Amino acid sequence: MLEEVERWLDRRSWSVADRPLERILAAKRSTTVSVVLPALNEEATVGDIVSVIRRELMTAPVPLVDELVVIDSGSTDRTAEVAAAAGARVVARDAILPRIPAVPGKGEVLWRSLMVTGGDVVCFVDADLRDFSADFVTGIVGPLLTDPDVDFVKAMYDRPLGDAPGQGGRVTELVARPLLNLHWPQLAGFVQPLGGEYAARRSLLERLPFPVGYGVELALLVDALHTVGLDALAQVDVGVRKHRHQDGQALGRMAAAIYRTAQLRLSRGHLVRPWLTQFERGESGFEPRTYAVDTEERPPIAGITEYARRRVA
Repeated sequence: MLEEVERWLDRRSWSVADRPLERILAAKRSTTVSVVLPALNEEATVGDIVSVIRRELMTAPVPLVDELVVIDSGSTDRTAEVAAAAGARVVARDAILPRIPAVPGKGEVLWRSLMVTGGDVVCFVDADLRDFSADFVTGIVGPLLTDPDVDFVKAMYDRPLGDAPGQGGRVTELVARPLLNLHWPQLAGFVQPLGGEYAARRSLLERLPFPVGYGVELALLVDALHTVGLDALAQVDVGVRKHRHQDGQALGRMAAAIYRTAQLRLSRGHLVRPWLTQFERGESGFEPRTYAVDTEERPPIAGITEYARRRVA
């Protein structure tokens, strides 16, 4: 590990316990905080997450979070209804920036969320978390309120796979971590580079491009490094992350999108063939299934006319 990274780990890796809630609230002052939950068919978990945030972080005694928004990415279940009943403002992905047709993908939802939120600090939380703790929010928002030199904070945590501790995050270990260590060694100290829980200053997010798909987390981390430097990045230990796990086929598609995102940032070139073929056993043997690898990115939102008008207003 680079000496620079070892020093960064000492200076910019914290535990949620390092910043008591009272200290965070005292440092908040006029800074506004938005929490965004991107959601697609998460009716089983989204309500509990929203309820915890509203009960523990959006009350008169604890006014940490100023707005809580669930962006529904075309759910076919009761995600939107459950989230609204729990107290979130629910916005449909396709209702945001209708001038630009929406495409499927998590990064698309995160990018569009900047249009319908107003916080100086934006905190992203995945909507499939189980046994959710408010620490996931306070942990990553805290450094942005108490340390003016910090612009981007990722959560770190243990990721069990079923009953096996530490076996989650398979794409991280097999794809993202090798890519970062080989090509962006300054980022080798991040424990969960692909984690969906992170917070950043809006002033940074609005300057970054967003891959529309699974590559968004890697892209934001790499581009933040190049935009504000390593010392403006940080991570906070928030405990254990429990969530539903995807099957191997889905993980393969995720890995391909992440590799493609890294490739573009290494060369700004194009994939020779942006497709991934996987195999499933059918009645006549193994049958190929081919999927497009996300090749589209949304530009920095600061360049979108509607966003600029809203900021002026």
